[in-house]
Amino acid sequence: MTEFQEIGREWLVGDGGVDHDGAAVRPPADLRPEIPHPARMYDYYIGGKDNFPADREAAEKVLAISPMVRISALANRAFLGRAVRQLAAEGIRRFVDIGTGIPSAGNTHEIAQRVRPDARVVYLDNDPIVLVHGRALLSGTTPESTAVVQADLRDPAGILAAPEVRGALDSGEPVGLLLVAVLHFIDEQDDPYAIVRTLVDALPPGSRLVLSHGTLDFTPTADAGRGPAVYRGASAQLTMRGRDQVLRFFDGLKLADPGLVTAPLWRPDAPAQPTDSQVGIWAGVAEKLQ
Repeated sequence: MTEFQEIGREWLVGDGGVDHDGAAVRPPADLRPEIPHPARMYDYYIGGKDNFPADREAAEKVLAISPMVRISALANRAFLGRAVRQLAAEGIRRFVDIGTGIPSAGNTHEIAQRVRPDARVVYLDNDPIVLVHGRALLSGTTPESTAVVQADLRDPAGILAAPEVRGALDSGEPVGLLLVAVLHFIDEQDDPYAIVRTLVDALPPGSRLVLSHGTLDFTPTADAGRGPAVYRGASAQLTMRGRDQVLRFFDGLKLADPGLVTAPLWRPDAPAQPTDSQVGIWAGVAEKLQ
């Protein structure tokens, strides 16, 4: 049983936990291991152990429809690592990672601080399950270098008002804003484009937007609705978008080479594979010039 599963077991029988400062953490009201959870499903796709039977069952249903989902999840995680490493190498040392998900190997702060030991990372997620696990993982780090904040992407004003985020923005230094595999959990009625504009408008010049987004562009029409349908029984639903829709998130920004491409094709570390152009994740990095 992993630390995460142990936390869940203790909460289910009425115990509590502690956060990264040693303070008591109250059990989240919505800890429901019997309901599939997208963050835990993603953890299962990439080979993690912080998931429950309901998550694995739902994930396997998705994989039965499209085995490429696991490949896409792994490609997305690898894109995150390459993008953060690139930004750190270019001098970015402040990162705001929204919708971070359950921590696993190759977290943003680990990658950034490997290149720039003075890098500072703020993780934000609206999910108490993710937050507690993240705080446990970061228990050995200093508050000055990493922070975990509860916030909802649907409330960009609230995100920008968080002291940890304000500290990053008020420095005047360029910031790496990470929206990696999170916007497909924002439906059209919540106006995801306005959310991204609000966040980008608050960034200092020279900041970068790192964004990836799930797509059905390469999914056979007969299967297009079957994977998202599984998520309707989970705690969050999917709104997949095509390339042109994802490209709109970069309006007003300068896309870095090679532009908006499938995740494996964004500055790969290894030679491209024949299937790389069919992976269902669009990914790109762009700079705010002014």
